[in-house]
Amino acid sequence: MYHEDDWIQLSSIQHYVFCPRQCGLIHVDGLWGENQFTARGRILHEKVDSGEDETRHGTHIVRSLNIYSRRLGLSGRADVVEFIKDGTAVKPYPVEYKSGKPKKNISDLAQLCAQALCLEEMLKVPVTEGAVFYGKPRRRLSMELDVNLRHETEKIIQAIHGMIMKKYIPPAKYEKKCNSCSLYDFCMPGIPGTRLDNYIRGLYQTDEKTS
Repeated sequence: MYHEDDWIQLSSIQHYVFCPRQCGLIHVDGLWGENQFTARGRILHEKVDSGEDETRHGTHIVRSLNIYSRRLGLSGRADVVEFIKDGTAVKPYPVEYKSGKPKKNISDLAQLCAQALCLEEMLKVPVTEGAVFYGKPRRRLSMELDVNLRHETEKIIQAIHGMIMKKYIPPAKYEKKCNSCSLYDFCMPGIPGTRLDNYIRGLYQTDEKTS
């Protein structure tokens, strides 16, 4: 169990899988930047969030649902949760919305799985499946939330907790994916560690001379 003050955001899972340094810059240093990719995602989520709850063919659709897990120290908002009638029971089915296309890493799957873990704790019912709607192919991909994915998701969550607790930000390392990161100008991955330290030190020295 985590104290509420130590809970992390659901969004940090996506950030960590994409790049642990990006996760640290956002969730430890509090930095944020926007580019075409983050803007496109924000607009899509605004459209999803603006919709009202509805019931369709016996399925109750809840949008922008606040969820949490005390066990995992996690909170956030699920884009859509469909409550599907299954005989006398009702089965929660989370649906995450992404503006782009399916990724090669597990960031989308882990974020969806984390939502399921939150729903299971809150509602005391198993959540074994969910889906991700991708804006590029404009279709929904169903996902099985199996034991291996749950294990990997919990490992990621624990790693994020450790990073934030220690206030640790991994060093910059340039990779091709850096070009699509909205924090590129903050991170400066193209500058080697020693040169980056000298650059930052130079900024402070300049400020001291002009103050």
